[in-house]
Amino acid sequence: MSYLVFARKYRPQTFEQVVGQTPVVKTLQNSLKRDRVAHALLFSGVRGVGKTTLARLMAKSLNCQEGPTEVPCNECPSCVEISGGSALDLLEIDGASNRGIQEVRELKDKIKFMPTSSRYKIIIIDEVHMLTNEAFNALLKTLEEPPAHVYFIFATTELHKIPVTILSRCQRFELRRVGSEELSGHFHKLAEMEGVELSKPALSLIVREADGSVRDGLSLLDQVLSYGESPIDDNDVVEVLGLVKREVVLSIAEALLTGDRSKALSMLADAFGFGMDVKRFIADLLECFRTLLLIKIGNCEQLLQQSDEDTEQLRTLAQTHPVESIHHKLNLLMQTADDLRFSFQPRLTLETSFLSIISAGDVIGVETLLGKLDNALDSLPEQPAVKQSATSDTAKSEAATEEKKSEDVSTEELRSSPPPKLTFTLEPVDQIEEAESQSEEPIQPRRDVRKDWLEFIAFLKKEKEWMAQSLQQTVSVREDNKELLLEFDDPNDCFVLRSKENRQILTEYVLDFFQQDLNVRIISPENSNGTGVQNLDEPKRRRQQLANHQVVRMAEEIFNGRVGDIRISEPNK
Repeated sequence: MSYLVFARKYRPQTFEQVVGQTPVVKTLQNSLKRDRVAHALLFSGVRGVGKTTLARLMAKSLNCQEGPTEVPCNECPSCVEISGGSALDLLEIDGASNRGIQEVRELKDKIKFMPTSSRYKIIIIDEVHMLTNEAFNALLKTLEEPPAHVYFIFATTELHKIPVTILSRCQRFELRRVGSEELSGHFHKLAEMEGVELSKPALSLIVREADGSVRDGLSLLDQVLSYGESPIDDNDVVEVLGLVKREVVLSIAEALLTGDRSKALSMLADAFGFGMDVKRFIADLLECFRTLLLIKIGNCEQLLQQSDEDTEQLRTLAQTHPVESIHHKLNLLMQTADDLRFSFQPRLTLETSFLSIISAGDVIGVETLLGKLDNALDSLPEQPAVKQSATSDTAKSEAATEEKKSEDVSTEELRSSPPPKLTFTLEPVDQIEEAESQSEEPIQPRRDVRKDWLEFIAFLKKEKEWMAQSLQQTVSVREDNKELLLEFDDPNDCFVLRSKENRQILTEYVLDFFQQDLNVRIISPENSNGTGVQNLDEPKRRRQQLANHQVVRMAEEIFNGRVGDIRISEPNK
């Protein structure tokens, strides 16, 4: 007798032997026990999860001499014929080869006759989604009202391709991918039955490559057992299946995260030395980064598909990298996987992609960056007071400003605190004049906007440095009918100042310093009605525009820095 492959040798002959489909199996057994089997069943799911196996088990259970029963005997003539593929009353049809309307008409003619030797005539159509629309339409009426002696059982890997009119006439069962633990236990049991010792890492590799498919896993196990001698380790599996060693994949993942270019490229060369399948390799690398991301997110242990040993290695690697960086590089790897589909030079594509991923660097979250900025600002030393001559008018002005500053409450504090209780005392006018004459402190003189503008800039710099820097870009400052007119050559210089909130803050500072109730008005070329100053020559104007951009100004204030150089490069032609 010719050799029987594992996929046929170990095909389940009872419902109890089906791996990983407990809910579906339980529903089918209960329907048999209670005589509630639908006349049309549809099994859907990925390849190798048991669709055709369950269809044959249902045929056995329906036609068993002990049945219909949820436990076929596998001994009666009907069960033996179905197991051997020689049952006359079981028609297994390949939907890909018999997909036309003519084949469906022939099928309808066959089911008119009663079963030859069994209780029911059972029609199994595999890959039923391959039937043409005309074939489906021809099957509709028969499927809705089949003869009492006929059962239809369909199987498909692409449920979405089946017309809704067919789906509505079937009882559907969706088979899931078989879990890693269930596959591992099943394959370990079969290896023991074959008298072969299989190491745990080797078993993990086979389970991983099976990807939830029992049949695919059995084919791989059959191939591995034919290659090596007991005991079989992971190196045997790698060699026979043409895989890249797990250590190589983990090393490349580490190099991409740590920025080690030479290591990433050398390990990639080793991977190509194994004669790797590029598609399989990039899938393994994506799975590594997926595991890293799930580890960083936390509470996702049930989603991990790596072995325990690999998971621990990746857990150690994930501790030193932020989740944003891992996520960003995972996205770049996914783009690389798309590029490889259309690449004629996959090695070069991978090498250049690795360099790009490493150059991307680590990504720091906004919250983390703001926290670091807060810590840096808190650690900055306080600016020492500037000593000036007591006799100068400027020193007197600044001293008065500092005193005013210490006495006044900031706008933000006033807004956030409850209004104070005020007590007024009325005194005769002559007493007030006498008190003023006896006061040692002179009355603060009224400042002039033009003469004292630079002094106001110095005062404002201590309060709002970015605002003072913006005001330094004014080309004209003048007072006109209770308005403080600030003229700018470039609209970008006053973009931030124009907001209602910032103009209100500036107005309060103007009131504090000039002791005048002036309404701040900002003038720039777009709202000056032709009265603004002409623009500078183009290169100088562009440099000034970049240097005075709001983001640059704010960055200078946050990092306590200055713009050193501005370079404008023309695009390549």
